[in-house]
Amino acid sequence: MLTFKQMEALYWIVQLGSFEAAATRLNTTQSAVSKRVQELERAFDVAVFDRANRSARLTEKGTEFFEHAKELLERRDQIVERMSSKDALVRQIRIGVTELTALTWLPRLIAAIQAEYPKVKVEAEVDLNATLRERLAAATVDVIIVPQTHEVEPYASTPVGQVQNAWMCAASLAPGKRTIALAEIAKFPLILQGGLSGTGYVYSRFLAEQGVALQKVLASNSLIAQIGLTLSGLGVSYLPQACLARMLKRRALVVVPTSPALPPVKYVAMHRAEQSHSLSAAVARLAAQSCDFTSNLLDPGS
Repeated sequence: MLTFKQMEALYWIVQLGSFEAAATRLNTTQSAVSKRVQELERAFDVAVFDRANRSARLTEKGTEFFEHAKELLERRDQIVERMSSKDALVRQIRIGVTELTALTWLPRLIAAIQAEYPKVKVEAEVDLNATLRERLAAATVDVIIVPQTHEVEPYASTPVGQVQNAWMCAASLAPGKRTIALAEIAKFPLILQGGLSGTGYVYSRFLAEQGVALQKVLASNSLIAQIGLTLSGLGVSYLPQACLARMLKRRALVVVPTSPALPPVKYVAMHRAEQSHSLSAAVARLAAQSCDFTSNLLDPGS
């Protein structure tokens, strides 16, 4: 008899590329996943996977089975979500965000999800843009909120907001009130985010396009560390203006105006395209409604 567990095993093996990854995704053991596939093959007297290969390669019949399983699982999820009231829907949603979102409006988003879906369990984690994208590809998170690094993203993408950054430094390093040419910023020690950071990727590309030749650079993949190093007078850094408004007002940090100025960094909520009618899409919508990069949880008066 065909079961959803068997179809889920087949689906996730194909999606994630291995029995081991599927077992992790399904929160079970690799032997249990193998058993479900074997039961499926015995029930229909077909070979789903080509045993001659070490990789999880589907046979021709297995490919056909996978397409049917994918369709049935999607329909099941749609029926469950559409027939259940928001108050009754029992699910888990795993959200990945970068550090800036965690420091500004993540609690607001979680509260919005819990208000609309009180029985949905929310799990959130904070990581670098590159890592979160890998996690989404491996389906170990459902929704990620990250800087938009390409005009066309490989997943279903919902714009949520944007961040205006500015070059900042401690008052002791400030070059004065005049606006300097962007190329002159390279004369300062710079505290920049690395390539694993979405903001770092966007601005590295921008600086290269502007022909800025970087010289002395201290790289940090932590926004908190980046702010701390800048406050310590160790260099000039690009930092989010709105959430650091109180530090700017106190002149703990000062803006170094450049021409051209830094472009805003756009943020998107992304999920896998096959979940376009799912809870993931609803969370992306709530993210767009909850987004507020002006707050600062570490400086509540801002």
